[in-house]
Amino acid sequence: MKNKLDTYEQEILDAYEKGEMKSIITSRPDLEKYRAAARETFIKDRRVNIRLSTPDLLDIQERAVEEGVPYQTLIASVLHKYISGRLVETPSRLTTRSTGRAKTVRVV
Repeated sequence: MKNKLDTYEQEILDAYEKGEMKSIITSRPDLEKYRAAARETFIKDRRVNIRLSTPDLLDIQERAVEEGVPYQTLIASVLHKYISGRLVETPSRLTTRSTGRAKTVRVV
């Protein structure tokens, strides 16, 4: 799996690896609150089956290969970003194989 980081993410990783990052959480209750939120957010305890058109699935699988992630992970990520309001639809000059109605999305 490829690790694609933007400049900001790479700066954070570099600072962490150099030991330059310091926790700003000063109370144990705050720390426990954030740990509980993280656990609840990332628990994958439900299975969902969906039907997709063959062209859409092929496009998803192709994009997943480009991103270096399994296609199921890409689908879950897109859904998570959508429901959290971080997925913004913008017009694209690209078109899909089947419909010619592709859109690009950006994460905010």
